[in-house]
Amino acid sequence: MSLTNNIHFRNLRGDLFGGVTAAIVSLPLALAFGVASGMGPVAGLYGAVCVGFFAALFGGTATLISEPTGPMTVVMTTIVASMTAANPENGLAMAFTVVMLAGIFQIFFGIFKLGKYITLMPYSVISGFMSGIGVILIILQIAPFVGQANPKGGVLGMVQNLPDLLTKVNPAETILGVLTLAIIFLMPAKFKRIVPPQLVALIVGTIVSLTIFSDVEIRRIGEIPVGLPTLQIPTFTPSEITTMIIDGAMLGILGCIDTLLTAVIADSLTRTEHKSNKELIGQGIGNLISGLCGGLPGAGATMGTVVNIQTGAKTALSGLTRALILLIVVLWAAGLTQPIPMAVLAGIALKVGIDILDWSFLKRAHKVSLKGTLIMYGVLFLTVFVDLIVAVGVGVFIANILTIDRLSELQSQEVKTISDNDDAIVLNDEEKQLLDQANGRIVLFYLSGPMIFGVSKAIAREHLAMADSDVLIVDLSDVPMLGITASLAIENAIKDASEQGRDVLIVGASAKVKRRLDKFEISRFVPEHYMFLTRVEALRQGVSLVDFKATSANVSGVSAYTESYE
Repeated sequence: MSLTNNIHFRNLRGDLFGGVTAAIVSLPLALAFGVASGMGPVAGLYGAVCVGFFAALFGGTATLISEPTGPMTVVMTTIVASMTAANPENGLAMAFTVVMLAGIFQIFFGIFKLGKYITLMPYSVISGFMSGIGVILIILQIAPFVGQANPKGGVLGMVQNLPDLLTKVNPAETILGVLTLAIIFLMPAKFKRIVPPQLVALIVGTIVSLTIFSDVEIRRIGEIPVGLPTLQIPTFTPSEITTMIIDGAMLGILGCIDTLLTAVIADSLTRTEHKSNKELIGQGIGNLISGLCGGLPGAGATMGTVVNIQTGAKTALSGLTRALILLIVVLWAAGLTQPIPMAVLAGIALKVGIDILDWSFLKRAHKVSLKGTLIMYGVLFLTVFVDLIVAVGVGVFIANILTIDRLSELQSQEVKTISDNDDAIVLNDEEKQLLDQANGRIVLFYLSGPMIFGVSKAIAREHLAMADSDVLIVDLSDVPMLGITASLAIENAIKDASEQGRDVLIVGASAKVKRRLDKFEISRFVPEHYMFLTRVEALRQGVSLVDFKATSANVSGVSAYTESYE
């Protein structure tokens, strides 16, 4: 696997055009996310440059555009608020350290090839989490949208202060915010293909604020430092290190999910296949550098990626071009962004929040699954009003418990005990004949499918319900996997049968299942010559054992009768 992404110059025109177009799309979003995060517009620009460049250079998806995204910005906003509240002097530097930690976690995820596991999360949880992030982003834009500063306390603070904010609306800034949303929503599709509506809204909103509202005091971005960023030295306090590691892991995992989902979209558009683990390493390097440079964390961005592909990009050269164009803006043209009104950026971020909401699933979730709907809304509520980590943890736990319960219920139906010829399992003619010949003295204990821990109750139930017999045949022919809990339940059934004087035979154990049985030392109760490959062989041996016991019983009976007679 090559260290850098697959870059060539055979599609130079398409890649350059894609990079330029993606840069135009990224500029207003980077400014908006920087302001929304509380770290300033320059942090959004540095994030777009650093994550975009290094993820494109070292990633595993040729056409992916990486930059600060709505979900990453919302999480970062929470981290900045908590860190600066706990430590006003070093809080911002600690927040940048969390970004570096997120990058390091992502690199580890990629090195240890965990990419395929990152998105193994129930969709109801992902939907609720993403929609919750969308709601948070919308709520946090209310104050700047109406011309006010964000109150302290994050989402709860905003909700509590909402009546006060609405009584102090700045009409000019609110008009600019409404104008921004109107342009983004109402701009004809044919024009959207030429120029992104966010950029049009940014330019028109700024011009209107400088002309029509020139005599009104309006909150603007203000001066942005021009030049290369100041390196941020990792900063932490012993009391906060645990919190920072948890926040870094959460930010890293969210970035992985956001990126890999976008990479799947890129695959569907380009008919290619991304390299998940390589992409995570590239994203991790990008976020590590971004944190060092004082930038926002980033991930694969759907809007930028789609625009990049649609304008002709085919290699990572487009992502590198986009990052270099934004770097030029930071180094020499940052002064042009100074008059941009905060309300315009709030309108752009508000539209991103609306887009993040999973409208498709929200509208039909109740028709698909009541449990899935409850999980989705529960995760959404916890995300908005409690904690992002708690929301995902609780959502995944409940969803997995419900899934395991359902799988266990279905799998339990494949645990069957039969002692005569019936339709519980499919038997061939010879097997039916052998069972009939045993006259109910053989119990066939049939298991099918993966024996996960939830099936152990069904095994114990069938074990207790077993009729009196001479031979117990444990049929594992259709068991590909045997869990520890299920193995213990089977061991108990075999042990009880053996202690009651029954012969126990095992049939069809695969090499993997046999190794698991060996670790439980099942040979204490089942000798090696009582393990068979096919059910017919086991039944033949079972019938022989039944006949032998019957003969022995008859001989014992005759001897007893003779002794009593004498």
